[in-house]
Amino acid sequence: MLGVLLSSKEVQEVEYLLKKEMEELLLDLGDSRIDGVVKRAMEERYQIIFKVYRRFATPQECSKYIRQRLKQSRY
Repeated sequence: MLGVLLSSKEVQEVEYLLKKEMEELLLDLGDSRIDGVVKRAMEERYQIIFKVYRRFATPQECSKYIRQRLKQSRY
C-alpha cells in the first residue's frame, strides 16, 4: 500500500490525466484495425486506470467512464 498527499490543484491535474488516458483508450478500443490481443491488454490497462480514477472522482463522474462488458461470441 502506498499513500500520497496531494493538494487540490494536484488532484485536479491527476483527474485530468486519468480522464485523458481513459478517453484515448476508449477511442482505441473502438478501432476495428487493432488486434484482439492488443485490445485485451488495453482493456486491462483501462480497468487499472479506472480503479485509480474512482479514488478521485465522484460517482456521477465515474459513471461516464464505466465500460460494459461485451459478450464475445465464439461462433
